[in-house]
Amino acid sequence: MRNEKLYGRVLNWDDIPADSPRPGVKRRAYATDQVMLVLNELQPDMQLRPHTHDDMDQLVCVLSGRALLYVDGVAHEMGPGSLLLVPAQAEHYIQPLDGPVLNLDVFVPPRSDYLHLVAYLDRLGEGREA
Repeated sequence: MRNEKLYGRVLNWDDIPADSPRPGVKRRAYATDQVMLVLNELQPDMQLRPHTHDDMDQLVCVLSGRALLYVDGVAHEMGPGSLLLVPAQAEHYIQPLDGPVLNLDVFVPPRSDYLHLVAYLDRLGEGREA
């Protein structure tokens, strides 16, 4: 069980391996068996990818920068500290406005298609850190 390896262990986002699925997007993830956090670094020139999640809600928190978060065709202006709940099955995507955006996504349960982002957690306790 992944949770037991994480009890009492402090990690830093900067020490977590990053994934770059496409130009202008860098992401890191942290997860327990019940929840997944994904830290996204987004550039204004990134390719936009509208998508849905059939079986989970997504909570989006913008930490820095400004963006439009489109949910079912409605644009929501987001800035530092903004929170928005994207319901399951809603088509959504984020568009940085005038500079880089740092946002945190929360998924319950963890996204099965993002489990590769947290594979480093399985190595914790084997003498290797993230």
